[in-house]
Amino acid sequence: MTRTAVLRRAVQTTVAASAGFYLCLYGLDQPVAALYSLFAAIALGPLSPFAGTGRQRAAVVLRALPFGLVLVAIGTVLAASTWAAVAGMLVLGFLLGFAPVGGPRSAGVAPGLQLFYILACFPPYAPQTLPARLAGAALGALLLAAADAFLFPEAPAPSYRARLADALETAAEAVTGHVPRERLREQGARLRLSKVPQSDRPTGPGREDRALAQAGSATRRLLEGLTDLPPPADRAAPDSSACAALLARIAELCASAATALRSGGKAPSAAPLEAAAEHIQAERIRLTTPPRRPDIAVLRQQSAALDLATAAWVTVIALGIAERRAPRPPAAGDVFWYATLPAPELWARRIEANLTRRSVWFQNAVRVALGLAVARLVAGTLDLAHGFWVLLAVLTLGRTTVGATWGAVRQAVIGNLAGAVAAGALLLTLGQRSEVYAALLVPAMLLAFLLGPLLGIAYAQGLFTCLVALVFAQVSPVNWQLSAVRLLDVVTGSVIGLLCGLLAWPAGGHREIRRTMADLLRECGALLPPTADLLTDPAPPRSSLPTLPLLHRLRLAEAAYAQYRNEPRADQEHAPADWHAVLIVAHQVLMGTHRLQRFDLRMCECGLAEPVLVDLDDWLTGIDRQLERIAASVTTRPG
Repeated sequence: MTRTAVLRRAVQTTVAASAGFYLCLYGLDQPVAALYSLFAAIALGPLSPFAGTGRQRAAVVLRALPFGLVLVAIGTVLAASTWAAVAGMLVLGFLLGFAPVGGPRSAGVAPGLQLFYILACFPPYAPQTLPARLAGAALGALLLAAADAFLFPEAPAPSYRARLADALETAAEAVTGHVPRERLREQGARLRLSKVPQSDRPTGPGREDRALAQAGSATRRLLEGLTDLPPPADRAAPDSSACAALLARIAELCASAATALRSGGKAPSAAPLEAAAEHIQAERIRLTTPPRRPDIAVLRQQSAALDLATAAWVTVIALGIAERRAPRPPAAGDVFWYATLPAPELWARRIEANLTRRSVWFQNAVRVALGLAVARLVAGTLDLAHGFWVLLAVLTLGRTTVGATWGAVRQAVIGNLAGAVAAGALLLTLGQRSEVYAALLVPAMLLAFLLGPLLGIAYAQGLFTCLVALVFAQVSPVNWQLSAVRLLDVVTGSVIGLLCGLLAWPAGGHREIRRTMADLLRECGALLPPTADLLTDPAPPRSSLPTLPLLHRLRLAEAAYAQYRNEPRADQEHAPADWHAVLIVAHQVLMGTHRLQRFDLRMCECGLAEPVLVDLDDWLTGIDRQLERIAASVTTRPG
């Protein structure tokens, strides 16, 4: 996040949090509502790291508000018993920790929603204050949404659809003319999810997100293939008229799809492309039928064109699905398996696929839930004052590896120690002068929300300790011991977070990526024998190739890779493997099987001799064994 963006978010959160706090405390004389208003703005602001424009963030806040109010009500009721509150924390902690399966927006807002329950589930058990709690939380969230939407609005970044349109226009230009390879690769890189703002990443389980992600992946494959396409003047070859016609259809399809993306119109039909591909198939059979000697240069040129056609075909069909126009049942089997399924079933499949200990999302949810439940049990059993700070420390300082957690805890303790000394000195000096604390609250809040993201965890924790002291000094009489209590609670939460991180998947993505990549390679190898049968059997089975298991492993591997890349380098091996290359292999295997089913011809149709087919089968079998050896070495290599 740029400094300008940090400053904008700090001002927006400060205005929303302070306005609700002052209104409820001094205007309405409702201290409970004042606290919930302030913490709601903080929970859905700094503690919820979801990106996007102000209006996009405001929309997410408004959609999350009903869930937050329900969590406040549940926490208020379960505060009657420590064990009830712990059980609720365990269940809700897992559900909210598992929220990343729903996409970037639910993942970003989940930590903030945790705070709604955490704040309400602590004593005193006061169900009569529930209306004030709900009113304060709603006011804080609404003020934050208004500040995000209308205070210093920023220009929206290019949407994923706009990026797709740019890439497809470039692809059409590359087919008909000459585009430098650097520009093609630059357009492909812009479609990488790591280069897309988090709020615009199509990673949700719904049909539209799945289709856009598939269209983006196929477009990147198309752009990469075009880097090897020679200029138009160098493409001439004997008997390549069908190849030229196919390339022309690809260019037309890409240009039409780009126009539809920009205008919101209907995606073009893939029928002309399919007709051109069928024509090229007939020509390939003619060129390879004995006694002719096939022209290898022509066959290679046609094969490259068919590879581009596959990517363009997947792109345009996926864009049609994104418009909620289900395609006719494709001959390529289950590449578009999600096209006609209802949204609840798509969500159920995403959740079911990740309810496994091999899923990093599942691992993180279990780690967070156990840490928060243990923290709630310790705080309730020991009757720690302001015990919600224990849970807040677990929530904000926990990382996916024990090494990264220790680094965050070390900085947090240093920052809280400095903040406790400063806050204690301030409380001793000023005493019970609430008007002074009220005057200092806004600048302290602005500094905390501004310098924390810019300077790191130590500054964030230290400044937040001072901020907490200023807030509670206005709500009720306090003394210098308040800062010492917060320091004790943060240390307690840090120790609990470290223990949970040590016991539950301490290596994070570093260890898990080896297992998921090995499983992915094995699934790639398992797909080769049926692919060989499809190529060589004169009467292949009518059922499609079984690619869904590979798709499942690919999704798990992509999630593990994303977490692995976000972990500190110190937690990774000194000579890391090229895991991205493994993902590319898996994508190529998937695309190859779909191309063979949709656009390519079987070897037996070319009149190849039996020894050639046997050699091909042996070659694919050898690749299968090699993939198994690589997978075995990946899992046995020390990490």
